[in-house]
Amino acid sequence: MKNELIGRITNKQAHVGVIGLGYVGLPLLVEFAAKGFKGTGFEVDETKAEQINAGSSYIGDVPSRRIKEAVDAKRLWATTDFDHLGDCDAIIICVPTPLRKTKEPDVSYILAATEQIAKRLRRGQLIILESTTYPGTTDEVLLPKFEESGLKLDDDFMLAFSPERVDPGNPKFLTHNIPKVVGGVTPDSTVVAAHLYSQIVDDVYSVSSARVAEAAKLLENTFRAVNIGMANEMARLCYALNIDTWEVIRAAATKPFGFMPFYPGPGIGGHCIPLDPHYLSWKARQHGFDSRFISLAEEVNSRMPEHVVQLVSDGLNDERKAMKGSNVLLLGVAYKKDINDVRESPALSIIDRLRAKGANVRYHDPFVTELSFDDESLQSVPLTNEELKSADCVIIVTDHSEIDYKRVCSLASLIVDTRNALNGDVRRESSARIIRL
Repeated sequence: MKNELIGRITNKQAHVGVIGLGYVGLPLLVEFAAKGFKGTGFEVDETKAEQINAGSSYIGDVPSRRIKEAVDAKRLWATTDFDHLGDCDAIIICVPTPLRKTKEPDVSYILAATEQIAKRLRRGQLIILESTTYPGTTDEVLLPKFEESGLKLDDDFMLAFSPERVDPGNPKFLTHNIPKVVGGVTPDSTVVAAHLYSQIVDDVYSVSSARVAEAAKLLENTFRAVNIGMANEMARLCYALNIDTWEVIRAAATKPFGFMPFYPGPGIGGHCIPLDPHYLSWKARQHGFDSRFISLAEEVNSRMPEHVVQLVSDGLNDERKAMKGSNVLLLGVAYKKDINDVRESPALSIIDRLRAKGANVRYHDPFVTELSFDDESLQSVPLTNEELKSADCVIIVTDHSEIDYKRVCSLASLIVDTRNALNGDVRRESSARIIRL
């Protein structure tokens, strides 16, 4: 069966299915279609399926033009009917893996996708999990479910894990030029899965097992979370010592070995860094291991929104103004620059804390038109001169490129810059008081 699948992949006869058409799944599906494969996207959201079939993109990194070309060529379509999974030779699972309120892994979306596949599993299929999860998920959760059908791994189907490595809003690294790690539950599964990805990705790196691939993904993002936590703790220390954090980092970064710069911020957001370390620490606890570095980093990073609010309070206090009743304007609420994703964004926590202290909070974000909270919704306001002048404090939470920071500095009276968005020239020419993280 290994040779059969490799032959179908090589000849572009393999039909590729992708479950979950978000930031990970949609770019992947489009890439396969662009390389000549027939691709089917599976979604529970009918609106998304309709948009794709109409040749329209809802993901910033995927131009509508690419989707329309693939749809018109009949190489790509989306559906909510999971019966079509039986038509696919390769099925890639790209569903969310959030945390429960207890900060334990929530693999319910993976389980739901697995159930849909298991009902239609046939001989000659390759299944790959891309959703970030704890080590052991692929062979402890997916494999037993698939073998309930009576089909056997390697003889009838292949199973592997390949972690997604999407960086939304990064024009330099896209699906085709981000190296792909692949680990099969068996060596044959590794070979077939690696061959599939080699059709669309420049570099494929095979590892000995699905567990290694699962752990590698968690290490990547835990490494970032821990080092960002160190940078955030350094920023708080430098603030207490009245030292410029950013100058300290620039100086340390001149060392050509043994140092890698990480930068502080208002907190961490997105679908990976705030969540993935918890998957690793949860698995560690199952084996009686206390992952103290991970816990400490999470504690430091989660306190950064509180620190930002304290900087606002200190700034207002120096102006003889109370937080209660003050007009506070946030610039940017997405979790990173130049995208519209607010998942786990620190801006949400900052807004909650400011409002709890009685501040009148407004925000401007060219990519996010509305924010929903339990009690109400907030809409992005135009960044007018009047809006900037009337704000008692402006907080730069997300450093979107299209914001004119020189104008912000010329009109605002107090600015808390959490992203080092205000360069030296802008700061020197500014009439505003600027507090940097």
